[in-house]
Amino acid sequence: MANSKFEYVKAFERDDRILPSTWIVVRIDGRGFHKFTERHGFTKPNDARALHLMNAVAMEVVKDLPDIVLSYGISDEYSFVLKRNTTLFERRESKIVTTIVSNFTANYIYMWPDYFPETKLQRPLPTFDGRAVPYPTTHILRDYMRWRQVDAHINNLYNTTFWALIQQGGMTAAEAEKELAHTLSADKNEILFSRFGINYNKEDEMYKKGSVIFREFEKGKEVDGGEDVPDERMTKSQLEKRKKAYKKSQIVVRFVDIMNDPFYDERPWILGTAKE
Repeated sequence: MANSKFEYVKAFERDDRILPSTWIVVRIDGRGFHKFTERHGFTKPNDARALHLMNAVAMEVVKDLPDIVLSYGISDEYSFVLKRNTTLFERRESKIVTTIVSNFTANYIYMWPDYFPETKLQRPLPTFDGRAVPYPTTHILRDYMRWRQVDAHINNLYNTTFWALIQQGGMTAAEAEKELAHTLSADKNEILFSRFGINYNKEDEMYKKGSVIFREFEKGKEVDGGEDVPDERMTKSQLEKRKKAYKKSQIVVRFVDIMNDPFYDERPWILGTAKE
């Protein structure tokens, strides 16, 4: 860019680079999605079409940004975890967040007809907001993922019971809210089973656990070293091997437990092997 007397305005830009050597989580949420779901006739308590759309869109984001090592989605929310040593956009928060949010929003609108072929999008069009949070250790990052999956279970159990009381029990929304006030998980499970014959344990895993997106490798073709070996410390041949492995990897969505060790122990290329 040519220099000019007006270039001084760049001095007003804020340095928003995220702390180095930290995991970066970008969480996006749908704006005004309660009204959006009503306006577009989403099925309650869960609309499989809408959740599969969210998953397909998130997979496109992961495909576009290889530095994303793990994603987790529930309802109209998705969390994207960038590798700890990422240098994407020089770790500038504004560029990382706006890129992920705009990518997600554009793909959501573009892919909408694939999942809702008979429902035309109405204005206001769907939009998402986002924020980036740095987590200094793998332990804290995993606690973040646990928090989101616990929320998925709590919210889905409540919503499943709430809508059963309305749709099958004939209650109003106010009556259902009053019925569920101060109830525990065991109480909700009892209401579902005793009144409506619903065994919550047999509900769709996507609804109960949320959606987990990551790169899966052929057995024996994993990325050597995972996150334990930063790119700048790898030899040229190691970097080339990593690039080839990533190209051959398959981006998958699974509905699994990410609360405990097995998921990560079986896939050390996601977060590495460090237990800090």
